[in-house]
Amino acid sequence: MKTLKMFIKTAVLAAAVSSVAFAAGTAPPPASDASKTTVVLVHGAFADGSAWDKVVPLLQAKGLNVVSVQNPLTSLADDVAATRRALDMQTGPVVLVGHSWGGVVISEIGQHERVKALVYVAAFAPSEGQSVADLVKDYPTPDGSNFLVTDKEGFLTLSAEGVAKHFAQDVPAAQTRIMAVTQGPIRGKSFEEKVTVAAWKTRPSWYVLTEQDHMIQPALQKAMAQKISAHVVTLPTSHVPQLSRPRQVADAIFAAAEQQSK
Repeated sequence: MKTLKMFIKTAVLAAAVSSVAFAAGTAPPPASDASKTTVVLVHGAFADGSAWDKVVPLLQAKGLNVVSVQNPLTSLADDVAATRRALDMQTGPVVLVGHSWGGVVISEIGQHERVKALVYVAAFAPSEGQSVADLVKDYPTPDGSNFLVTDKEGFLTLSAEGVAKHFAQDVPAAQTRIMAVTQGPIRGKSFEEKVTVAAWKTRPSWYVLTEQDHMIQPALQKAMAQKISAHVVTLPTSHVPQLSRPRQVADAIFAAAEQQSK
């Protein structure tokens, strides 16, 4: 009887502590499997973490942990810091995925000890000392660039027409309308910031190349994929294959996860 009373007392005390912690916003997170691979998704310009909404459930269905970073898009350093915080929270191996501008971010932070593989999705893959401006200078200006709008503080957005006809021309109109009004503005100067690290030199890489891209020239994508010796998946899509062909993008990410686990 005494033992039963002690058990009940202990259980009540534990519940009380848990309730206080929850109310204070400090409840401990659930334990995670340290051996389980986590996919950390890094969005690009003119987007936010919801850009991966169609890919996330497909990865989770394959048993992967998934984290979608919310980049402030205020500078390369700020976006790298946001991604570093997400990586620091992980306890097991990570496949780090970047879309578009997110490729610059993962190139800079991809040497983090948790990162085992990189996946570039229609993304920039700079070498040390290169910026986006350096990468694009020898290629024709993509059509989507004609629809950029600059505010008085130097942040760039895409017009609704730019989103519908050049950013995501193979995505339903109802969705592109939402994308246009929820997009994350990016500080224009970010495209001139040079990376100090090229993580693809030390990590196996995959590249999802988009053949109907109006934001990053497909020829530039091909050149970058070759430079980083990536496993290439070519899709006949716009700049956002994670929305128009999510299963193929998820398959490429899963291939990277499988390869690093061997």
